[in-house]
Parts: sequence; structure tokens; C-alpha cells
Amino acid sequence: MISQALVQYIQKVLPMPLQKAELIASKFAPMEFEKGDFLIKEGKISNTLYFLEEGCVRSYILGADGDEVTTAIFMQNTTVNDLISFFKRQPSKENFQTLSDAKTYFLSYEDLQASFHGIPEFRELGRMMLINNYSQLKDRMLAMVQLTAEQRYLDLIASKPDIFQQVPLKMLATYLGITDTSLSRIRKDLAKK
Repeated sequence: MISQALVQYIQKVLPMPLQKAELIASKFAPMEFEKGDFLIKEGKISNTLYFLEEGCVRSYILGADGDEVTTAIFMQNTTVNDLISFFKRQPSKENFQTLSDAKTYFLSYEDLQASFHGIPEFRELGRMMLINNYSQLKDRMLAMVQLTAEQRYLDLIASKPDIFQQVPLKMLATYLGITDTSLSRIRKDLAKK
């Protein structure tokens, strides 16, 4: 069964005829995860590209002090993967864990390579996805340097308004590069305004 959400995602990333988007989506197979499951573990090579149809996933590392630091948060209708591990065939430096039950569609590394070679639109879709991921990473890196913690918080609310219902505040704080105490203070100050 083809995921209509995946078809829509494909057409959003790269507009194409419906039949081509459905052909690409048909290469993905369904897989469900329970809250707390790992999609990718640190030290393992990522062999799967996931489309997250429902649920929430975060990636994290262990900081110098041994505490978990959230590096990315993936909400529904997006892809989830450690692209460096996946394409360079090297162990991941991050963990990718579900924060809720999750419904995904997946494509193996081998199937992705075959699709790149057999479906020209898939190659172009992959290129656009890499460009979009790079752009998001660059924007995040610049925001961490150029914006205040409050501005980063407000940008997060604007871009992912339902994130606070799905992600614990402590994880959001590490994602924003602040302590959970600072996040609580920012939220309290904004509530007063």
C-alpha cells in the first residue's frame, strides 16, 4: 500500500507527475516503531532511509559531561536518516530514537541505490532532499551563533508549533543550546508579555 502522505511529500520536494511520485513511493515499505525504539544507533551504519508519516523522532549525542544533547527533532511528514552514515557507509555518531509510537515507510540503502539508477526523477528528488537538509543544517548552525536563546525558541514555535506537545522540555532545551531552567524562564517571560 502506498502512503499518500509520502506521495505528497515527494511532490512537495520535487513537483512531478503523480504517477512518478507514486512509483517512487511504491519502493518504500511500512514499518512501525514503539515509543523509545531506536531507528539508528550510534556506532552502527545507517542502512535505511525512513519517511516519518506519524510520530516524533529525535537524534542525540552524549555531551562531554555525559548528558544527552538533542541534535535534531523530526516531526511527521519528513525523512529521518543520518545521511553521512548512510551515504558514506560509516558508523553513525548519533542515536535516532522515537519519542512516541511512530509509523514510517522505509527504503534500504540497496533499494535506494537501485532507484537512483533506474528512476531519473528519484535521482533529482534525492538531490533536492540533500540540498534541503543542508539548508536546514546551515540555518540551524547560523541561528545558534546569530540569534538569542529567546529568538531560537520563537523560531522553533513558528516552524514546529506542535513540538511542545510531543517533546519533553529538557530535550527541547538541549536542542536550543540552553539549560531547561533557561527555557522555563524564557517561556515564563514570554507569557507575561
